[in-house]
Amino acid sequence: MKKERDYTKRYEKEYGFWRTVFVWLFAFLIIRPVAKLMYNLKVEGKENLPKTTRLIIAPNHVSYCDPPFVGVALWRHIAFMAKRELFHMDAKMPIKSMTGRKVLFFLAHTLGAFEVNREDPEMKTFSTVDRIFNTRWSLGIFPEGGIRQDKKIRNIKRGFVYFAKKYQADIVPVGVCGFTWYATKLFQRHMTIKIGKPIPYTMKEDEIIKEWARQVSEMTGFENLVERQT
Repeated sequence: MKKERDYTKRYEKEYGFWRTVFVWLFAFLIIRPVAKLMYNLKVEGKENLPKTTRLIIAPNHVSYCDPPFVGVALWRHIAFMAKRELFHMDAKMPIKSMTGRKVLFFLAHTLGAFEVNREDPEMKTFSTVDRIFNTRWSLGIFPEGGIRQDKKIRNIKRGFVYFAKKYQADIVPVGVCGFTWYATKLFQRHMTIKIGKPIPYTMKEDEIIKEWARQVSEMTGFENLVERQT
């Protein structure tokens, strides 16, 4: 029986020249046209994006479209931390279609995402983050932990703050706006990706979380419940 690959482990060579070129071509030829023609995707705030690649890209999370759409909106190579269910066909997921799940697996694996067990993160995951910061890719994390469609910002996970301080990487908040559901035909949906102002890693932990929530709330119009919880 073939042993299943451990996707908590990613190595520096996996973020090298060939994957970088492949992701660029895949984004340009497939993801960008889909985003433009089916979701009428627009981008705001490009002037806020630092030129350095040593960044943590931190969007709100409303759909499975978020990682590829954020990547083409920022036009950056981003290695997203993703839930383990995306890498295991026998895991429980809202998507029942095997074809849909295979597409998600293909995108997660091919575009450089890596697995994290949200209930019990392993040292292998942290080692992968360490290797990513030795490449020209940026790290992508969803501070909310999972998909949230209730238009409320709350229960922010502190992992992105930990990595920001450990690797001295500023955080770029990103607002994913306008998603209502997945498009099935041309020009059916309208989405906007808004890039916020970088949050310095030197700020205090609680202040980083509050600032991320404040900016994302302003960009998306979602209710900010973080202030009430701190």
